[in-house]
Amino acid sequence: MNYTVLIHPAEEGGYWTEVPALPGCFSQGETIEEALANTKEAIELHVSALRDEGQEISDDEGLLIGRVTTAA
Repeated sequence: MNYTVLIHPAEEGGYWTEVPALPGCFSQGETIEEALANTKEAIELHVSALRDEGQEISDDEGLLIGRVTTAA
């Protein structure tokens, strides 16, 4: 499965990530590469927990990400 991962700079340094298709799935790392590796593990654990609970597993189908520029 492929998931979109949003990467944010952390206030204390490093990065934190979120997976929009899997609410509650977050991770972090000192570098982007480490954050993405940790996020892969978080996704696998999150999906495994959802399966164990018999819940539906979301994917990125229909997820759109855009960018808007404003004058403000």
